[in-house]
Amino acid sequence: MKLNELKDNDGARLKFKRIGRGIGSGKGKTGGRGVKGQKARTGVSLNGFEGGQLPLYRRLPKRGFVNPFRKEYAPLNIGALDKAITEGRLPADQPLSEEMLRVAGVVRTASRFAGVRLLGQGAITRAVTITVSGASATALAAVQAAGGTVTLLNAAAATDAA
Repeated sequence: MKLNELKDNDGARLKFKRIGRGIGSGKGKTGGRGVKGQKARTGVSLNGFEGGQLPLYRRLPKRGFVNPFRKEYAPLNIGALDKAITEGRLPADQPLSEEMLRVAGVVRTASRFAGVRLLGQGAITRAVTITVSGASATALAAVQAAGGTVTLLNAAAATDAA
């Protein structure tokens, strides 16, 4: 078989339907758009329009409050931290910073994150010195039980963010 002999299977590509090419074509005159009116014209976008009835998005109640100044933190479980150190992606003998965690690919680097929050899922087997924006109580207890220390950049993030 040669490149110039390649072709699609039968029925793989449907034939383009030429509309508006005479009454005999079956899609002539109005071109499948019915008769007159707004929807027969070009450039019509009626998403959410329900024929004059109050649209669903206006019938439903608004709920709660969205804080535009909310800070979101990248989560880091102590189990993932321990695994990264075991794999050699992070040094065990040096103090760890948020920047080192991002460069090593342990936490996500999205711009929406205000920092890193240490969470207590998993287990840590070695003493580490880590500086993060916040940490949960279980994560703090687990790191201290392993002989390590956690320094918080933002005291409010330790308890507020989830």
